[in-house]
Amino acid sequence: MSVLGTVAKGFGAVAVVSTVLVAHDIYHQRRSKLHTLDSLVRQYIINKLIGLIGNRMRNRLESDTRNCRAVQEEILLARIKAASGLAYGQEFQFADVADRDDFCRKHPLMKYDDIKPYIERVAAGEDRILTPDRPIILGVTSGTSGKSSIIPMTKGQSLAFFTQGISVLYNAMYDAYPQTNNLQKILKFFYTPKSRVSSGGIPVGPNSSSPKSTKGLLPLYTTPLAGYDITTEPEALYVHLLFGLMDRNLGMIEANFASLVHTAFVELERKWPSLVQDIEHGHVSRSLQIDEDVRQRLDQLIKPDPERAAELRKEFEKGFDGIAKRIWPHLHIVAAVDSGPFQMYGKLLDERYTTDIPTYSALYAATEGLIGVNIWPKRSKRQYLLAPRSMFYEFIPVDKIFEDQPQTLFIDQVTKGSTYELVITNAGGLYRFRLGDVVKVVDFYNECPVVELKYRKGQYLNVRGEKTSEDILYKALTDTVDGWEGVSLVDYSCAESPLLEKQDASDNSFPHYIVFVELSNEKDAKAPVHLDEKQKLQLDENLRQQSFVYNSFREKGSIAPAVVHIVRRGSFKRLKRFSLKTRSVSVNQFKVPRVMRRPEAAQFLFNNVE
Repeated sequence: MSVLGTVAKGFGAVAVVSTVLVAHDIYHQRRSKLHTLDSLVRQYIINKLIGLIGNRMRNRLESDTRNCRAVQEEILLARIKAASGLAYGQEFQFADVADRDDFCRKHPLMKYDDIKPYIERVAAGEDRILTPDRPIILGVTSGTSGKSSIIPMTKGQSLAFFTQGISVLYNAMYDAYPQTNNLQKILKFFYTPKSRVSSGGIPVGPNSSSPKSTKGLLPLYTTPLAGYDITTEPEALYVHLLFGLMDRNLGMIEANFASLVHTAFVELERKWPSLVQDIEHGHVSRSLQIDEDVRQRLDQLIKPDPERAAELRKEFEKGFDGIAKRIWPHLHIVAAVDSGPFQMYGKLLDERYTTDIPTYSALYAATEGLIGVNIWPKRSKRQYLLAPRSMFYEFIPVDKIFEDQPQTLFIDQVTKGSTYELVITNAGGLYRFRLGDVVKVVDFYNECPVVELKYRKGQYLNVRGEKTSEDILYKALTDTVDGWEGVSLVDYSCAESPLLEKQDASDNSFPHYIVFVELSNEKDAKAPVHLDEKQKLQLDENLRQQSFVYNSFREKGSIAPAVVHIVRRGSFKRLKRFSLKTRSVSVNQFKVPRVMRRPEAAQFLFNNVE
């Protein structure tokens, strides 16, 4: 008994020392004002776990990038073997596949319509069709370049997204910005999506991780659980902003896309008097349309804070240039994707609201899973290291992407400076699936390609076979707007003229581009913007300079000059509401289509022309 007593005392002493060390560590970190003791300790533990996992997974990533081909073959053959006894694997003779070349010979490139019948069987409840494990969700894609699709996602994929993606990005962020590794909370703009259940009992909806479904992570965020019970965007956004403003020690702002962060700041500029009043008096505005139960739960968490309200009011009254750093002096970073179609919103944020605060565009991901990780948070160019264990990658050279079954290249065969359409084989039952993303290989990290997302394959203009990409259009448009004195670009989209054949009142008898732009008058934000025809035609001139192919069609007269329409203030905000109402896509996923494919969306903007 004396030995046991000695051991017990030893353990007790270790526990006391450990507790003292943890308390000392917590005391010397910057902490959120909204923390309780329980949430403070839980965030501390979460941070330590993410740090440990992130360090281990980063080391594994380093090793994998030195053996890229071997890792890719390993995951491909493992997935083929696991699926060989399934209905899909038997149909495509997976049991006979010996290597990656054999796989490509036996299995054609697939588009969504090819795989859709199998997914429908999965949705109906059939087992062992595409994956050995039953999917945990059928993820709904955003449908930016066409109709929404449903994509199976397994528990293993979800875990891999965290280990290979989230933990690695935190590792990179902590290395680049050590001050982010603390006990400050995160203002996360997330909107609880509506979902349904398939006939086979599988949830159907966006597969973005919700704080409501991962309650263990709630201590990280300013918004309490009750806030995620609000399913309407305007009300949920108000509550996100309210609790975020209450915390002077806010450390990070997070959202899927930079567009969501930009929308939040625009709304803050409109609603700040009401938000400040709520903080001053300690309750949620009575005008907010939310359930009474939710209101009571929120009110219990808000205490009157006249001092914080006065500080906020003083800063808001000065204007909103660089407002983020003025109201949150310890804000370190904005974590949101601002590459590809979101680069415009990143630019707007930096120029107006989040000046001097870095944006970390950390992940390249889709409903189909994790594609790449940005391990260079401080680089101005958003570049992503392909995740070698997440998917098996193939690459279609850009000059072959409009062929039905082009020859593909493997990860060790691509060249720096070349552009490709991505083809993936993932763990969710998609085999040789044409993702539709067009990327440029800009570098190699060890043996692994580093890519930039250029555009979605469906997001190009093509009235005569010229195939003008979203990337070219954006460059031409921004050059044009820079030449229009006294205005700034709010948002834009475009369409091919046949989509609006009956409504287009221009004199162009040949097909052409119709470009809708929402502009802000820099001298008077409420005043409409007027441009003459010469100014509008500058866009066509810039397009001709950006694209040799477009210019050749213009010289021949096969394509008429692009037509610019200025839409009324708030048109793209209304387009978003219209799209969310008429399509099965969540707020977190919504992307303004840079090239309209839906006549009703194009018509909506046409009806909002000044």
